Amino acid sequence: MSLKIVYPICCGLDVHKSFVVACIASTNSQGVTTYKSRRFSTFTKGLTSLSFWLAEANCGDVCMESTGKYWIPVYNILEKTCNVVLAHPKYVKAIRGKKTDKKDAKWIADIFKHDLVQGSFIPPPDIRQLRDLCRYRAKLTAYSSGETNRARNCLTVSNFKLDDVLSDIFGKSANAITERILENPDEKFDVAPFVSRKCKASVEEIQDAVDGIICPEQAKKLRIIREHRANLEVCRDKLENAIACAALHLTPHIKLISTVPGVKILSALIILGEIGADMSVFKTSKHLCSWAGLTPQNNESAGKKKTTRISRAGAYLKPLLVQVANAVVKSEKHSEIRNRYLRLKKRRGHKKAIIAICRMLLTAIYHILSKGEAYDAELYKKFEKPPVKREISVEQAFSILRRQGYAVAAAAVG
Repeated sequence: MSLKIVYPICCGLDVHKSFVVACIASTNSQGVTTYKSRRFSTFTKGLTSLSFWLAEANCGDVCMESTGKYWIPVYNILEKTCNVVLAHPKYVKAIRGKKTDKKDAKWIADIFKHDLVQGSFIPPPDIRQLRDLCRYRAKLTAYSSGETNRARNCLTVSNFKLDDVLSDIFGKSANAITERILENPDEKFDVAPFVSRKCKASVEEIQDAVDGIICPEQAKKLRIIREHRANLEVCRDKLENAIACAALHLTPHIKLISTVPGVKILSALIILGEIGADMSVFKTSKHLCSWAGLTPQNNESAGKKKTTRISRAGAYLKPLLVQVANAVVKSEKHSEIRNRYLRLKKRRGHKKAIIAICRMLLTAIYHILSKGEAYDAELYKKFEKPPVKREISVEQAFSILRRQGYAVAAAAVG
């Protein structure tokens, strides 16, 4: 039984940094396939020539693998005239020992013409730009956290134990004390004027924590770290303004997602940047959860399940949902979520219960965007109630207990 040819004329692209190898596979009515290969530059001029070459061959279906960021310039040029399918490298990897640039392009065309390639989700241009800005913000946040840890290390190696008595070494009190230390490292001082009223630690504890000596080298390093972190905060504020401007047309969707417990405006922006506003690209909510890496893997052989761990997908979306879930399960305002978390935690532990709550929240977001309706907690509470068919009478309850071997007697009333 031969495989059905879905795309009689299609093209496979082997993308590299400086060039791209294209192979057009044309299949006639007798099932005979002919191939034409050509190499193009990845400069805009070369990619435009590739687009014209595909149009001359009447080829409107193209498949390529996602190679780093190198596929993006190719996609930008071809998406206007072709149906471009972007595939994960594991789905289009050629057989070992038969790998060249031309053979790779031919192999991609061969498997694509039979529709054996699973395409990746590529959002529209406006969502792609929003996603890029949101991911850059995540990087800036990571850099800022790294500088915070380096500042903490500078103080620790200099025998300043501020992180033991203060929760944030860049808070109001810690900032004032650190600046005073850097002004005159060799002079002892009283910390009382620098301690905020909201500080939980006593003045005596903080005074003991600053009984250290910072050397000139560590002082210079700490100044650089603080300056860099302040610059990062300024850049992040500017970036958040750019994100808000890029998402102005998504305001109705942002308001809908913000009705989900634990999801604020910025979190809603990041979620929209990752999954987009059009849920028709995902068949069901289960497909969306699988794409986000919130479902167990299917890895079974000879009747044995090798692993049921979640996949590595959703590198930016999954951590955000975990943060939201961890915040929501602590609140008693949202009993429909907290109760489910507590039930799962007893059986499966905290981590698996949190992932289940993440999937619950993402499923809610899917239906909210699909139907255009706000989050409704009553729907969950209604389904938590046992159905009517499970209700039994007192006589039936006595009968069940007797079958279990219990001696049941009616209690005297009065």
